[in-house]
Amino acid sequence: MIYVALLRGINVGGHNKVEMKELKTSFESLGFTDVTTYINSGNVVFQAPSKEQDTIVYEIEEAMKRDFQLEIKVLVRDWENMKTICQDLPATWLKNEAMRTEVMFLWENFDNLAVLETLPISSVDNVKYTSGAILWNVKSKDYRKSGMIKLVGTKPYKNMTVRNVNTVRKLYEIMINIASKK
Repeated sequence: MIYVALLRGINVGGHNKVEMKELKTSFESLGFTDVTTYINSGNVVFQAPSKEQDTIVYEIEEAMKRDFQLEIKVLVRDWENMKTICQDLPATWLKNEAMRTEVMFLWENFDNLAVLETLPISSVDNVKYTSGAILWNVKSKDYRKSGMIKLVGTKPYKNMTVRNVNTVRKLYEIMINIASKK
């Protein structure tokens, strides 16, 4: 099965530095194949034997401790969940000079529609829930008015890992490319 691992807090602000080549080697040591890292912020696409996702998360978190001496929270999404998220993302929601679109991947305890009620959503924000994530879009000119900037430090924020829409679409493309090799 094809998965993406999203490591929270890797190479952010000069903290928790991990070289992507070493991260790839660490994943391969777990028996994962077709390991592909994307950009320098803890995104790893890979194939793994069918296992419970909780088991995969545990193995990766233990490898992070063993190989990098880091206590990193890891979120794993399978091909189907990434497909759903990408299908639910409006094609017009982009990350460019005119707008910002973030995909906020949720840990299981916050993965439900009710999470929207806990967010500081502003009138300038377009926010959608989809299984596994919150999709948040705002025009760049309105970003300072967006509730997105009030999210850091909140309980929901501590239970998510965020990627911009371009990264998410690229990760899904990598997953598609791995699947097409089968």
